Amino acid sequence: MSSIFIVEDDEKIRKELAIFLERYGYECDFSDDFKNIIDIALDSKPDIILLDINLPYFDGHHICREIRKVSNVPIIVVTSRDTDMDELMSINLGADDFVTKPYNSQILLARINSVLGRCSESSGSQKLEHVGVALDRSKGTVGFEGREEELTKNELRILNVLIKNKGSIVSRNDIMDELWQSDQFVDDNTLTVNISRLREKLKSIGVDDFIKTKRGQGYIVI
Repeated sequence: MSSIFIVEDDEKIRKELAIFLERYGYECDFSDDFKNIIDIALDSKPDIILLDINLPYFDGHHICREIRKVSNVPIIVVTSRDTDMDELMSINLGADDFVTKPYNSQILLARINSVLGRCSESSGSQKLEHVGVALDRSKGTVGFEGREEELTKNELRILNVLIKNKGSIVSRNDIMDELWQSDQFVDDNTLTVNISRLREKLKSIGVDDFIKTKRGQGYIVI
């Protein structure tokens, strides 16, 4: 049974959501202690976190950022703030998906199932290696000559699809499909930011120019 931690300060919404998700076999947990919500959420070791943005003490963007410093647990931002900037910021901070209120419960359920499915596949035990660069999907890390960097879920998926298709150009659309299944939810700049951060992490472990840009076509590792 997969577990979900709900970070939502509206008690009525939180309880209704928990009842709905438990009906579909999920185990739900939550807390009213928003001052310590980050530690409480992580201590519950959930399979996925549903995170509102407008919260007491800390907003959801701060919480997402802090969680991503120590954990790759899947996060879906569920909020009434529906601007493109809110969505872009959430994804750039490491959220796996973004859902706006009011939402269709069945659509939210489908998004949860989709994120859990993708993350389960990404965190499989298989290791990939190319020209000394080792991607460990079970640990969410990339290593080179004894040095290692932790990757976000999105960085992990990007590097995974590029190494699996080494020697071939992977289009931006194909990468976005790999990340979010549909590019309609992805700002084009979001992918650019993720690629840039991935390159910086590779550089920090001694790997330069690993991901090459093919202008107007996509990206390739050779």
